[in-house]
Amino acid sequence: MGDRKRTRRIFVNDVDKYSSKHIAEYLSTCGERVEEEDEGEMLSEEPAFQLVGTVSSASSDKINFLHEQYTSLNREELLPRLLDCDIVVYNISENAKADEIDEATWAITALHGEMEHFKSKKTFILVSTVMTWAMTKPPESQEEVETLITEEEFRKRRPHPSFKNHNNMEKQVLKLGTGKKNKLKGYVLAAGIQYGKGENLFHYFFKVSWLSECSKVPMFGEGTNFIPTIHVLDLAKVIQNLIEVKPKSKYILAIDESKSKLEDIVKAISHVLGPGKVCQLPANEAIGLKAFKLEELEYLSIDLRLDAFVVKDSFNFTWSAENGMIENIESLVEEYRQTRKLLPIRICLTGPPAVGKSKVAEQLCEHYRIHHINIREVIRGKMAQLKDTMTKSDIDVNEQEMAQNQLQTIQESMERNADRLEDDLLLELLTEKLNSKPCRNQGFVFYGFPKTFEQARQMFSADDADNLDWPDGTPSYNKITPEYVFALDASDEFLTKKVQDLPQIEAQKRGLTQDEFVPRLVRFRQLSRAAETSLDYFDELEIYPAYLEVKDDDPELTQIVSNIIEVVGGPKNYGLSPEEQEEEDRRREMERKQKLAEEAAEEKRRKEASLAEMAAQYEAWQNNLAEVKRQEHELLEAKALPLRNYLMKYVMPALTEALQECSKIKPNDPVSFLAEYLLRMDKVD
Repeated sequence: MGDRKRTRRIFVNDVDKYSSKHIAEYLSTCGERVEEEDEGEMLSEEPAFQLVGTVSSASSDKINFLHEQYTSLNREELLPRLLDCDIVVYNISENAKADEIDEATWAITALHGEMEHFKSKKTFILVSTVMTWAMTKPPESQEEVETLITEEEFRKRRPHPSFKNHNNMEKQVLKLGTGKKNKLKGYVLAAGIQYGKGENLFHYFFKVSWLSECSKVPMFGEGTNFIPTIHVLDLAKVIQNLIEVKPKSKYILAIDESKSKLEDIVKAISHVLGPGKVCQLPANEAIGLKAFKLEELEYLSIDLRLDAFVVKDSFNFTWSAENGMIENIESLVEEYRQTRKLLPIRICLTGPPAVGKSKVAEQLCEHYRIHHINIREVIRGKMAQLKDTMTKSDIDVNEQEMAQNQLQTIQESMERNADRLEDDLLLELLTEKLNSKPCRNQGFVFYGFPKTFEQARQMFSADDADNLDWPDGTPSYNKITPEYVFALDASDEFLTKKVQDLPQIEAQKRGLTQDEFVPRLVRFRQLSRAAETSLDYFDELEIYPAYLEVKDDDPELTQIVSNIIEVVGGPKNYGLSPEEQEEEDRRREMERKQKLAEEAAEEKRRKEASLAEMAAQYEAWQNNLAEVKRQEHELLEAKALPLRNYLMKYVMPALTEALQECSKIKPNDPVSFLAEYLLRMDKVD
């Protein structure tokens, strides 16, 4: 069995930030191929590095490629973690604040203080920035061509005023000893402006281009400055090679081979991803537009042409973008889309007239923030564009003539076909619209075309360039072909009643008057029964249509839209802008307060109703109690009447006589006298 190297432990700071995240993630994937003896030799890959690192307190999610992640550690707690590592990487290349540089300074000082206790050698790598070279003047040359500043001149570098702390940190790392007995070796990597993997500093230009909401992508400043750059994965590969190779040079420029101006970089992004044009704005407007922060503009204002030789001569790795952004812009754009999951959602709706395709499309476009392709609007928009081209003074004469001819062709076609465009022209306009940057970037919902198998084939079949992207045997289609096809349907009786209930003005506007609707419905049913339909074409491409029945118990088509969203999944775009998000939060807060107010009012109403009911019940109980007492009194009165008559007839005369006698005699014991007197009278009787 081959010798296996010990897996080395690497610390990286701020792993939840753009640069450190991709560096750490890449290093975690590096492996060493080793032989294994098990019924013959075979190769396996063991991890070369075990990654640990710090994350901000705001980041509570577990980062899966980290073996350990540390949050909110003080320096006494952090130092033992650093001492456990073979390599310590402190990245201060992107907008590092003073406290982050202070921590890096403390780390190198603390490690140096513990060096005599090291059991093995350690490496400290400071990932700094070319901003520490920003004010360096190139060497004088008698030739007109401006010379490059070479890596060997790092001792002459002059930092940007805002990056003096970075420069001081670099010097401290370079002071580490290089002797054989020295157990802590330090390196400084001055990284170019980083790009790739979803973008960071250049993200604004990518986002504005992707959104395609502006006719030109803003560029702040003159844009004639040269920006040293490096793909963030190439920076990670440089760090890996530095760990493995251990070059003699302690100061290394980590930049690609490009010598690109800011203007050319922005133009390349706009050309591939956006409107293709750039406009120049004063640099100070970037702050007002919230495009960049001041410290970010400092990075973009750097003007340096550097020449790096250590990476080129001493390291050996496969570059992600050796020739820079412009040469690799196509792959960078695709990487940007995939990393940020900015994937277009392309939906096609089919169905008979009046089934509700336009209403469903509107709701889907609002939910997914994609483009609603309405055929009438496409035609009107194209005609307006052609008219605008014809009137512009800065447009080439030949281009104006072509616009005039195309507009005339469209107008004549619509005159011949009762204000409808012939299918071949409509196919051309729709294909152009679906191939536009906004539709290619965000996606679309369209309906009403194609109507036949042949139209679908003409519209979506792949050309030779598209076929290059498809493996052999895979159904091939072009890049505007819908990913999802939904066939809506309803009974003729349902559709007819729906059309009859429409206001006359709306029916005329939508082409659903009785004279128009019936022929359109008949035509749709005929095409649906054809030997080959447009839906059959999608079946051949293995894009299987979903069939949805529209029913009269869903007038707003809420269930239909819900079913489609369940199939398609969640949105794949930026979502709301900060301003829109603020407005949305405000709307939700108002709805929440309104709901709470309504609930409080309902609770108050219920309590008042309950109290009123209790009062009514108490009053009824009191009334019932009074009635019971009255009835009991009457009953007692009725029962007492015979006894009264008896007493008046038989008892009261004798008792009256006895009382009279008692009053005459006045005995000492009147009660006994009365009792004896009444007893004698009873005996006499």
